[in-house]
Amino acid sequence: MLNKYARAFFTRVLTPFASFLLRRGVSPDAVTLVGTAGVVAGALVFFPLGEFFWGTIVITLFVFSDLVDGNMARQAGTSSPWGAFLDSTLDRVADAAIFGGIALWYAAGGENTMLCAVAIFCLASGQVVSYTKARGESIGLPVAVNGLIERAERLVITLVAAGVAGLHAFGVPFVEVLLPIALWVVAVGSAVTLGQRVVTIRRESAEAEAARGSEAAQ
Repeated sequence: MLNKYARAFFTRVLTPFASFLLRRGVSPDAVTLVGTAGVVAGALVFFPLGEFFWGTIVITLFVFSDLVDGNMARQAGTSSPWGAFLDSTLDRVADAAIFGGIALWYAAGGENTMLCAVAIFCLASGQVVSYTKARGESIGLPVAVNGLIERAERLVITLVAAGVAGLHAFGVPFVEVLLPIALWVVAVGSAVTLGQRVVTIRRESAEAEAARGSEAAQ
């Protein structure tokens, strides 16, 4: 849902910056790699220490590379299957680092096994949600469904909640409860989205088989 509207808005906003990088000879792949490295560092250095505010700030600074690199490739006319593959693969790495960092906090300093498990479920379900669409498309199905919570929603909900919850370290009361709530929302939403995609792929597969059978009968 957010992909449809927010991506178009931020693409327009970030176009001048993408043009600036191209003029400086920076490649889209370099932006993808640096952006992912920044997200991973922010998530795995700050989150396991419970520094959710500063971790979110660092991650946010780098997460927009996901929009900048594609913008650069389109402007330069260098969009390619390799670029799409690299971007998609490193997105999974970044997502794993974010939820992995949160899981590490709850496994250690946060001392909450249940929330550690929920964070791990968010990590795994997010990966599977992305895989189902990629796998469905790879076998020729349109996978014509977005789902309740996609990657953009997972990141926005989790990072906003983590950043605000991190204000607890500055004396803001009660905000620490926002991150557990966000994790549960993302976990349930990801499970629903996975179900939506599986049902859609099953239906599209049956329709494709029926169409092939009809053509064969003719």
